[in-house]
Amino acid sequence: MGRIKRSTGAALLAGAVMASVGVFGGNAVAATPAAKPSPKASTPVAAKTGASARPSAAHPSGPPMLLDSIVPRSGSTVGVAMPISVVFTDPVAHSARAGIERHLKVTTSVPVTGAWHWFSDTRVDWRPEKFWPSGTKVTLNAGLTGVGDGHGRYGIHGYQHSFTIGSDFETTVSVPGHTMKITHNGRVIRTMPMDAGSPKFPSWDGTMAVIDKQREVRMTSCSVGITCDPHNPNYYDLTLPWDVHLTNSGTYVHYSPADPYPGSSNGSHGCIHLSLSDAQWYYNHVEQGDPVTITGSPRGKAAGDNGYADFDLSWSQWLAGSATGQQTTSAS
Repeated sequence: MGRIKRSTGAALLAGAVMASVGVFGGNAVAATPAAKPSPKASTPVAAKTGASARPSAAHPSGPPMLLDSIVPRSGSTVGVAMPISVVFTDPVAHSARAGIERHLKVTTSVPVTGAWHWFSDTRVDWRPEKFWPSGTKVTLNAGLTGVGDGHGRYGIHGYQHSFTIGSDFETTVSVPGHTMKITHNGRVIRTMPMDAGSPKFPSWDGTMAVIDKQREVRMTSCSVGITCDPHNPNYYDLTLPWDVHLTNSGTYVHYSPADPYPGSSNGSHGCIHLSLSDAQWYYNHVEQGDPVTITGSPRGKAAGDNGYADFDLSWSQWLAGSATGQQTTSAS
């Protein structure tokens, strides 16, 4: 099903922070003494009006290059499939990608092989070749001061985000088998009956990292382009509980009163339905970045930037979108 979307991201200017949690669930924190990274930094702070970059050797003449968001949030603990996702406010020229990647330095507590990948001219993600090792400490140092975006804008300060990879909590959904299996650090801890999307509205296949979760979400057929006509049999406008968010296009794992005893038929509009008790248990245990892999659906894999489905790309596909190629991180 689809949700009512909220605004996204944060724009930062001259060391001041504007942070609002949106569909990406993150914020960008300037690496300056006046703006120390904090996992609790979620209250919007207005940027100074009229602030601009002053020409100097470190700050070339031109408007500032701003970031909309950096995910995950600094200080957070996330799942093993969570990428680092950096979103720019304005487009970055193809010619400037390599220079920007070289100034986005990822360090880790243990060596990890990974790479940057540009999904668009505003979004670049870093992911490891395989899932993160549990317990890894990760830091992104974005030394963007004086770095150009190829369109006349220049970075005017740096950013730093540090986070931790939590336990290996993985979910595997078999659409034809009507089962959802949960493993924790490699051990099966729970298997649940589930139902997936109908033949007309099949669920996505592939691996999607959890975007976020909410106790209740209002879901409407109009918000995802199915129908806005209340007389259409596919119309819905419902507030549903225990919602785990998988894609920007509106895929969730949740409970639906229209399917209270799942396990035998696929009739949703693409979401994964669990019983009320299973949905609550799952909501209480899963976290942002935990991988959910759906198999056996005819729809095909979700696009890598449909939320955080980065692992839907093969490693060769991932490297094809990188300007600097594969790298092995050094210790933080």
